[in-house]
Amino acid sequence: MEEKVPSFFRFEDLRVYSKSVEYSKWVLSTLHTANTEGEKTLCRSFFNSSMDIAINIVEGSSRGKSQFEHYLKISKTALRECVIYSSVACGMGLLTEEECERSREYLMELTRMIGALIVSLQKGSRRTRETEFGSTVQDDLDDLGTIDTDFDTDGGVEV
Repeated sequence: MEEKVPSFFRFEDLRVYSKSVEYSKWVLSTLHTANTEGEKTLCRSFFNSSMDIAINIVEGSSRGKSQFEHYLKISKTALRECVIYSSVACGMGLLTEEECERSREYLMELTRMIGALIVSLQKGSRRTRETEFGSTVQDDLDDLGTIDTDFDTDGGVEV
């Protein structure tokens, strides 16, 4: 079995990051039919919110656990904005019913993945508090934003 070499930018090893970038690319490629200024504004806002999901994952991953959790919650806010933009774009005919459903599938999967990472961070914090000072059991959790964290597509977490 071949060992995976970690990326120089550790956040690139997070599946949730890759999935959020994939979603942003999907949004950009799917919303190419905007004609009016209002439609273009909606599409721009939709794309910006989709990018904010990934941007906040990246920013948080370089911080401590509590800050990472905070940035993940900001990612979830951007994700909810995408739900609204998706619904409006579908209602305006900028997305087909199939595309609207695909957007929802992406967003539900990202919600599960981000939620699982938040829970993982919270559990790590609780375990760290429960250990005695000087314990090495959870020392690596102090820098959780830079360790390899991996996600299954069903929202399961591997750390």
